[in-house]
Amino acid sequence: MKTCRAARVIGTVIIALMSTRSVVIAQGTLDRSKPPELGPPPRVSLPPIITRVLPNGLKLMIVEQHELPLADFVLLVGSGSTADPAGKAGVANLTAAMLREGTTTRKSLDIADQAAFLGVSLAPTSSWESSSLSLHTPTAQLDSALALFADVALHPSFPANEFERLRKNRLTDLLQIRDQGPQIANIAFPAIIYGTAHPYGLASIGTETSVKSLSTSDLQSYYETNFKPNNSTLIIVGDVNPDQIEQKITARFGSWQRGTIPQLTYGEPPKSAATTIYLIDKPGAPQSSFRIGSVGVPRSTQDYFALTVMNTILGGSFTSRLNQNLRETRGYTYGAGSRFDMRRAAGPFMASAEIVAAKTDSALLEFMKELNGIRQTVPPEELSRAKRYLQLQLPGNFETTQQIAAALVPVALYGLPLDYYNNYVQSIEGVTEADVARVAQQYINPAGLAIVIVGDRKSIEAGLKSTNIGPVEIRAMSGQPVQ
Repeated sequence: MKTCRAARVIGTVIIALMSTRSVVIAQGTLDRSKPPELGPPPRVSLPPIITRVLPNGLKLMIVEQHELPLADFVLLVGSGSTADPAGKAGVANLTAAMLREGTTTRKSLDIADQAAFLGVSLAPTSSWESSSLSLHTPTAQLDSALALFADVALHPSFPANEFERLRKNRLTDLLQIRDQGPQIANIAFPAIIYGTAHPYGLASIGTETSVKSLSTSDLQSYYETNFKPNNSTLIIVGDVNPDQIEQKITARFGSWQRGTIPQLTYGEPPKSAATTIYLIDKPGAPQSSFRIGSVGVPRSTQDYFALTVMNTILGGSFTSRLNQNLRETRGYTYGAGSRFDMRRAAGPFMASAEIVAAKTDSALLEFMKELNGIRQTVPPEELSRAKRYLQLQLPGNFETTQQIAAALVPVALYGLPLDYYNNYVQSIEGVTEADVARVAQQYINPAGLAIVIVGDRKSIEAGLKSTNIGPVEIRAMSGQPVQ
C-alpha cells in the first residue's frame, strides 16, 4: 500500500513538472541559447556570535542553531606547526594525532568505544597556525560527550605503543611521498621560496630524520607548552543555550591552568630571485607537477577582498583563466588553479597543475601568459562574474552546524570582526577593476617567480630551456640543491 501511495505521489509530481515545462515553453520564456541572468546577491545575515571569556582565559564563541538537536564544538589552540621546536618538524602534527590515542583514565579503544556508543565523533587536526579537537554530538548525549571531549583535550597520556604505531605510519607516508610527483612538488616549493630557516619552508608532517628523532616526551613537552586556555578558543554551534553551555564548559574546562605562551618569530623569507625553473627529476614520470609562485601576503592584509576576487579570475574557480586555458582549451591537464594561502605571516602564492609530460614546455608558456595577463585591466563582465561566484556560494557554507563552526575558525584564529560574514557580500561588491589590476601588479611578479617542476628530466629539460623563461636548476626531492 505504501509503495502504491508513493508511486501516485511521484506520478503527480512528474505530471505537474511536465505541465509547468509545457507552460514555460508555450509562453516562450525559456531561452536555452544563453545562460540565465544572475540576479543581485542576497544579503547574508547570520545568527549573532555570543562571546564569553572564562577566568582562566579560555574564550568562547557561541552560535545558537536550534533547527536540529545537534551541537558542534571546536577547541582551537593557537599553535601549530610553526611552533615546532628546531629539529623537531612534525611534532605538532603528531601531537594532535595522538590526542585520541589515550588519556590518563582511558585507553585508545575505550575512547573509540565510548564515541561509538554515544554516537559522537571526535576529530583532532593541526595546521600551520593552530591545533584543534572537534566534537559533533546529539544534544541528548551532551553531558557524556562533553566529559569525553574534555578528557581527550585536557588529559592526553601519549602512550608509547600508540605513538610507535603512528610514527611507523608517518614514516611509511614519508616513504610513499618519494614516488608521488604532486607531493614532492608540495614539499619542495615552500622549501625553495622560504628556505629551511623559516617555519613555512618545512614540511608540517616532518621529515624521516625529524620523525625518527621524536619521542613521547617531545609530544608531551609541545602539549604542555602550547595547549593553554589563554591560547585557545572554544567554538560552540548548535542547539544550546549560551548561559547553560557556559556553565557546562566551566565545569569541564574551568580548572585548566593558564600559562605563558612563547612568542613566535617568523623571520623574513629570502628575497625573491629572478624567475628560475627548479627541476626535480622523477624518471619515467608520465606527467609534470607544476608549482609556480612566490611569497604572498598575511591574512591581515588590507587587500584581502581584492586579492580574493583577482585570484578567482586567475585560478580560483573552474571558469578561471588558468583552468579554461590549460584544461578546456589546450587539454594539457585535468585541472589548473591558483591560490593565496594567507597565514599569520605572509603565506605562499602558488599556481599549480599536473601536466601531461609531453606538453610541459608548452604548459609553462601558457602559465606565464596568464600570470602576465592578469596584470592587465580585467573586463567588467569577467569581474562581475567572479564577484557573483564568490557572493552566491557563501550561503552554502552555513548549511550545517559543522560548517558554521568551521567558518568561525578563521574569525577566531585571525581576529576577524564578528560581523565579517554579514559584510562579506558588500566587501566583495566593493572591489573595482582598478583594485584587481593594482593587487595583481603588486603581488604577482612574473620576473620573480619560483617555477618548481617535478618530472622526467631526460624528456622535459631541453624543452624547458628553450622557453627562455629562466635558468634551469636541478634540485633534490627536498627542494635543496643536488650535492
